[in-house]
Amino acid sequence: MDNEIIKNYRIIDAHSHIFPEKIAENATVAIGKFYDLHMEGCGISERLIESGSRIGTEKYLVCSAATTPHQTESINNFIAQECAAHPEFFGFGTTHPLSDNIEADIENVRKLGLRGIKLHPDFQTFDADSPEAYRIYEQIEGVIPMLIHCGDPRYDYSSPKRIANVHRNFPKLMIFASHLGGYGRWDEAEEYLAGQENIRFDISSAMAFMSKERAVDLIRKYGVENCFFGSDFPMWSHEEELERFLSLGFSEKENRMILAENFLKCFPDLE
Repeated sequence: MDNEIIKNYRIIDAHSHIFPEKIAENATVAIGKFYDLHMEGCGISERLIESGSRIGTEKYLVCSAATTPHQTESINNFIAQECAAHPEFFGFGTTHPLSDNIEADIENVRKLGLRGIKLHPDFQTFDADSPEAYRIYEQIEGVIPMLIHCGDPRYDYSSPKRIANVHRNFPKLMIFASHLGGYGRWDEAEEYLAGQENIRFDISSAMAFMSKERAVDLIRKYGVENCFFGSDFPMWSHEEELERFLSLGFSEKENRMILAENFLKCFPDLE
């Protein structure tokens, strides 16, 4: 990648994953099998920084989802510890719709200094618009944002229509809709999510699966001001995702907005 091009931009990674070292390799392999994709790295903090530093990444939103309720506390503690050890990290915690005490989970997330909640309905096997999930949204609406995995052609847990239902019932909840709003379901995402207030979109794990023209069209439908750059590491390397993005041909101003400025408006203290 041309270092002179990289120097023109500030870069925030608004979607990346890390795991404890003892399980990182197995977790990374499991994700690769789930999506039938080759993974570009092992999901440990040092590898994330190594990948991101190649494009000059300043900050990384790091997260992991609890696939069972009992994992919640250990995951949140791990994310907080890694953020303390790596000042370039800012963390989102997690919870689970079947948790015995979601209120306590959210309170702990905030006490740990984590900045939002990450949910992955497909991994956690719950409908995004289920009554159980609504217990989470009731606790965080208007308080902290939610990064939620959106879409999968094989499942309906996180379909764009379900995400739209969440937005309709919790209009003050700031939703960061991953993968341009619907991994593999982008027509549906455009239909249900475009033009909605308090929904933002990261562009990770999307551009590899659509034409450049479709990616540009979808980003413009959502509004350039509502989109964030993300790597979805260890799914992809930062260089891969940045090259895909820059090849779309947005203006210099629009590139700066998507690569950092839009996200920093949500978290101005990161400046």
